Amino acid sequence: MTRKITTHVLDLSIGKPANCVLVELWLVSSDNKFEFIQADYTNEDGRVNQPLLEGSNMKEGIYELRFHVGDYYQNRETLCLDPPLLNCVPVRFRISEPISTYHIPLLISPGGYSTYRGS
Repeated sequence: MTRKITTHVLDLSIGKPANCVLVELWLVSSDNKFEFIQADYTNEDGRVNQPLLEGSNMKEGIYELRFHVGDYYQNRETLCLDPPLLNCVPVRFRISEPISTYHIPLLISPGGYSTYRGS
């Protein structure tokens, strides 16, 4: 089994994948400092084209995905009447099994979000 961190973003307000969302992955140290790992944009399917981290680079620890959804909503063709509430959604999670796959999806709308550990 390939070990990796992957994600996708779905826009619940239109029932479609959210494309062109900037997603950043950061490692969080024990003293709450951040080390940048990688960034990518979601494609037409709402997924990043490659894993954000994989293989021997996967280590136990605390990681944070940052989803820049404010830019996504500002650039959408059909804008909301009100500006969206969310700008950047941070999702902090722990890798305790670096031999596993961690798929962290984000479900968004202009006023809220939800996430879970996918498969």
